[in-house]
Amino acid sequence: MREREPTRLSKRMSKHLRHSPEAAGLTLDPAGWVDLDAFVRALRTTHDDVRRVVTTNDKQRFTIEDGRIRANQGHTVEVDLDLPVAEPPAVLYHGTIAKALPDILDEGLRPMSRHDVHLSATVDTALRVGARRGKPVILEVAAHRMRADGYEFRVSANGVWLAPAVPPAYLDVRRR
Repeated sequence: MREREPTRLSKRMSKHLRHSPEAAGLTLDPAGWVDLDAFVRALRTTHDDVRRVVTTNDKQRFTIEDGRIRANQGHTVEVDLDLPVAEPPAVLYHGTIAKALPDILDEGLRPMSRHDVHLSATVDTALRVGARRGKPVILEVAAHRMRADGYEFRVSANGVWLAPAVPPAYLDVRRR
C-alpha cells in the first residue's frame, strides 16, 4: 500500500461497516458482521490490505473472525453488538471541544447519531478523540457512581466504553 492508502481504506471500511453498508452493496447481519470475501470484493481491495488495516489501526476499529468482519462500535445503522454489561473503572473520560461544552454540561453526553456515548479509560485516548475537532477539553465521567445508581456500561472489543447517555450530574471538566 502507498503511505496514504491505509487511512483512506480505513475510512472506507468505517463508512461501510458503521454507516452505509448498502452504498457498497453490503448487508450487515443483526450483530454487524459481513462476509469478509464479500466485503473485500465490494471495496475492490485485497484481503491483505483489509487485514493490514485491521491489525495496524491504532484505534482497533475492526474485528475479523470466522471469515467475517465488523466494526467494533460507532454504528449509526441498527446493529446489536451483544456486548455484556461490564463494571467500569471509577472514572472514564470523554474528549470534546470548548464550543460543545455548554450544551454538554446542560444536557449531558448524548449519543447523537450513534447508538451509545463513547468513553475512554485514559486521558490520553480522550485527548486524541477530542483533538479531532479542535483544541480538546476533557470531561471526567463518574462511572462508578453512575453504575451504583443503576446505569449500565459495556466495553467494546477495542476497549471503548459505551453508555446510552451520561447525565450532567456525573460530569466534571478535567483541570490540567
